[in-house]
Amino acid sequence: MATADKSASVVVNTDNLNVRSSPGTQHEVVTQVHSGDVYPMIQQQDKWVQIRLQDQKGWLASQYVTIQSYSDGKQSKQTGKTITISKEKVHLRGGPASTFDIVGFAEQGAEFQIISETEKWYEISNDNLTGFILKDILKSQQAESNNSIKNKTIVIDAGHGGRDIGAIGANGTYEKHYTYQTMRELKHELTMLGADVIVTREKNEFVSLASRTSLSNLNQTDAFISIHYNSFPKLPSVTGISAYYYRNQYQDLARYILEEVSKETGVRNRGSKFADYQVIRQNLKPAILLELGFISNPEKEKLLQTNAYQKKIVTGIVNGLNRYFKNEP
Repeated sequence: MATADKSASVVVNTDNLNVRSSPGTQHEVVTQVHSGDVYPMIQQQDKWVQIRLQDQKGWLASQYVTIQSYSDGKQSKQTGKTITISKEKVHLRGGPASTFDIVGFAEQGAEFQIISETEKWYEISNDNLTGFILKDILKSQQAESNNSIKNKTIVIDAGHGGRDIGAIGANGTYEKHYTYQTMRELKHELTMLGADVIVTREKNEFVSLASRTSLSNLNQTDAFISIHYNSFPKLPSVTGISAYYYRNQYQDLARYILEEVSKETGVRNRGSKFADYQVIRQNLKPAILLELGFISNPEKEKLLQTNAYQKKIVTGIVNGLNRYFKNEP
């Protein structure tokens, strides 16, 4: 017997789950879905549940999913938190996924109560409208309102490169590749925030330390960030991040970024301290050097290769720069 609940969603609990054209393993596989995916539920039938995808419908074996209903008193679970919409006509959906229909548009300046949340979505409500909003939209709003990076000139120094491979990871990876990966992601984020971004190397090439500092000194640089990764093969369990400055007036720049990266990643903050590295010693502009993890730790080495973790590092650096620029004398 089929049952329907238009306010319910289906959360997938396993990877590579087959979506079939009808309820039963004998029917055609139309696509696959993966763990964490969320879809609107159309109906249930015996041990199967029908979902709505972007451009089609399909059936999943119910033993591999969780069904969540949003008409079961969930609205009584007030969190006490509110949000204010700062953009015009932000759309709200009927469930926590982009596959749900748009149920309305939140006007700029409207205030909403947060009722519940998933990993990526908030359920929000006020007297006029109830629906789901993507958390990334709110993060974007907050970043815009707190943006002190716009029009700043920031030099990003991806450590090592070319014949200078830097530290070697637990599985033979090279530091120069990690620093370049972080630089690219950081450049993208800072550019989106309106910064004038200069990089010391555009590709996998050797650049002298003197050239890196000269590039900073010849421009109206507001911050110079040299990106590095650690390796300590004798103790592969070592973890943590560090920041270094040469001139005392840039301690806050090092400390703010380190604190924010640690907050975003959950990694141990090993502290900011003085160091006599050439790229910060010969730099006449606000300059620090970051050590963003130990690639000699096999677990961290693998994690650092993921885009998701790199984005966390970059978010921390951006937040730290915002703090520094807001607190400039």
